[in-house]
Amino acid sequence: MSASLSAPVTAEQVEAFQRDGAILLRGAFRDWVEPLRAGIAQVMENPSPYERSYTPKDGSARFFQDLCNWQRIPELRGFVLEGPGAAIAAALMKSPIARFFHDHILVKEPGTSMVTPWHQDSPYYCVGGEQSVSFWIPLDPVGRETTLECVAGSHRWGVNHKPQRFDGTDLYEGDDSPQMPDIEAERARYTILGWAMEPGDAVAFDFRTVHGAPANRSATRRRVFSARWVGADAVFVDRKGRGSPPLRHLTLADGAPFDAPDFPVVFRA
Repeated sequence: MSASLSAPVTAEQVEAFQRDGAILLRGAFRDWVEPLRAGIAQVMENPSPYERSYTPKDGSARFFQDLCNWQRIPELRGFVLEGPGAAIAAALMKSPIARFFHDHILVKEPGTSMVTPWHQDSPYYCVGGEQSVSFWIPLDPVGRETTLECVAGSHRWGVNHKPQRFDGTDLYEGDDSPQMPDIEAERARYTILGWAMEPGDAVAFDFRTVHGAPANRSATRRRVFSARWVGADAVFVDRKGRGSPPLRHLTLADGAPFDAPDFPVVFRA
């Protein structure tokens, strides 16, 4: 299957993605804003078993999250199989293929105090490899003060930091991986990328890139659809079904090629 590429990336964008681990793609998914909004509405009305929402202890608005809905929601399935994401992902990853990993819906309601802590996605995932990209696609206007932030070059640090839950507890028992540095306390030490965004824009970032997002203190809802892709070098990493998403049904061997019906190749050069 081959997806159309209506928003091509330039050689300069590919170079910047490879160098910084995160870039902004203006208007890349503009034509898909309404279908994705409709898909998110359906998921919020009928969440999946993977729903992971948080209500802050201070009583402020909730942070809704859900994962792996593309196969059951027609609008999301259309985005994955027919949208430009696969071809863009392959180009950014410098991979001959783009294989879909999973989708993630993130809705920060107006006024929520919930902060997304600084983290990398790679230690949470059941996939390894050098080629990966996640598209963070807002479906509402996002100001610079509420946007996703990424630490430039952190995908090349050569370390997977200890994954933790939002409450600060370790995701994996006995994990002796290095702690994430306190990025927030030492922001001046890092090159932190972040952009004001419009619906249909996207941040493309490597799974290993350190990133986080502030609370949504604005009066505007912040709906985001995230689509995650891997390349030709992807292999299965056995997390014993404890990662995010916790895909306990997979029977791939640790280190095996990342090839299963859940993860279709959508673009092939």
